[in-house]
Amino acid sequence: MRIDLSFTPHQADEAVLRDKTVVAIDVLRASTTIITALSNGAREVIPVPTVESAVKLSAQLAGDVVLLGGERGGRRIQGFSLGNSPAEYTPERVKGKSIVFSSTNGSQVLANGRYARSLVVCGFVNMALVVRFLRERPGDFILACAGTNGAFSLEDSVCAGMIVHSLLKDGSLEVTLSDGALAAESLYRSHGRNVLKLLQSTQHGKYLQEIGFEGDLKLCASVDSIPVLPQLDGNVIRLKREAERKDITPAVAPS
Repeated sequence: MRIDLSFTPHQADEAVLRDKTVVAIDVLRASTTIITALSNGAREVIPVPTVESAVKLSAQLAGDVVLLGGERGGRRIQGFSLGNSPAEYTPERVKGKSIVFSSTNGSQVLANGRYARSLVVCGFVNMALVVRFLRERPGDFILACAGTNGAFSLEDSVCAGMIVHSLLKDGSLEVTLSDGALAAESLYRSHGRNVLKLLQSTQHGKYLQEIGFEGDLKLCASVDSIPVLPQLDGNVIRLKREAERKDITPAVAPS
């Protein structure tokens, strides 16, 4: 098993991710929001990179079963039903709905991965299921971080490092790391003991607190709180149903 890692979407474009197994990571907040929406009964999430394409696609789909969700600058896009706060994606709002979703960072990673062999969505909230998915399918894969506005983000890298650390602890696997994966695992060991404190200290975490979304950080920091596994199928993200199991071993603590 070789683990590669890209810190931003620019490092892993569509050509790089084509025919690969990909783990898409945008802790603050697209990954957590998509995981929450599907866990709360959304039928599917359709990620698109631009506001214009989101509006156009939603107009082509059936009216009252489609919601527009997403953000720019952390705030809900004008005219959209939902933003990018996982707290908004309650069962009452999203059950049975298709969500056309566009965010500043996460949507680009997901768009880049549309021709991947397999792509799953990861946050701290579903860590153990993602690790299990990778452990049960030993082979090379790429951890694709969304970053923040095209730049490195510490929270995504530490999340990726938690995956690497968990797999390294499994003595049955022969794991080879790229330099990026090795760096992420080191960051996890340095910063992963208190995920909430980490999120509160990062550049994007501070910004979200400034604009009133401090509560989202607690939701995004809750390791293994939402045991579902979203998987991209074509251009649509749905739950991998067989992964919805409650007997999940928590992600390992740093050592």
